[in-house]
Amino acid sequence: MRVAGRTVLVTGASQGIGAATAEAAGAAGAHVVLVARDGDALNALAERIGRASVLVADLSDAERVRELGERVLAEVGVPDVLVNNAGVGRWLFLDETPEQELAGMLALPFTAALWLTRALLPGMRERGSGWVVNVNSPVSRLPIPGATGYAASRYALRGLTAALRLDLRGTGVGVSEVVPGKVSSRYFANNPGAQERIPAIARLIPTVPPERVAAAVLRAVTAERAEVVLPWQLRAFELAGRLAPGLTSYLAWRTGTHR
Repeated sequence: MRVAGRTVLVTGASQGIGAATAEAAGAAGAHVVLVARDGDALNALAERIGRASVLVADLSDAERVRELGERVLAEVGVPDVLVNNAGVGRWLFLDETPEQELAGMLALPFTAALWLTRALLPGMRERGSGWVVNVNSPVSRLPIPGATGYAASRYALRGLTAALRLDLRGTGVGVSEVVPGKVSSRYFANNPGAQERIPAIARLIPTVPPERVAAAVLRAVTAERAEVVLPWQLRAFELAGRLAPGLTSYLAWRTGTHR
């Protein structure tokens, strides 16, 4: 599916992967719809991109997500591409996670992607074209100790992606999942303590810049790929997890966080 001349909606667009994806889509000739809570950051990004719309929204609230869906349809129409990128969450053991924070982890990314996709999907199906990209975490494949709520949300997003792909087969609407390793963004600064819980074995995977992930997102759309995992070292770890799940789980535990 080509991106030039299409409308691409990106959540979590104020920084990191979201901002880089929005800029890449704009450079490819798309009209970009920027969604996040930080209106100032979105307006600055929109000025850089040029052909962009700004919609400020708190995606951690299901009602606000429904309202956002209505605004998108009223103000810009049915997007051609939806990139569900917004996500938060410290890495914590389940019993040390405050209830409100746990709810937030489930909202971003899972329920935000669930409700926004649900709101925009009928228009895509009626039109017979569209693409949904869910940006996910390696923890959705390779769980680690000390990140229980985060892993649960990411596994839920993975399940949503797989189920949607089956639901939409033959409709003209496609679904991709992009799974990067550690990214040189502000994620770990925004979620203090998470970086220290990366298992030692996972530190063998190189860090990638947001721009590389953005390129992977666009490649998933233009090449109509079901899944893009990067870098290749993460892909190798994922394959090892499929072939020897007991060994990879042991290594994640052995080199990970303990109490």
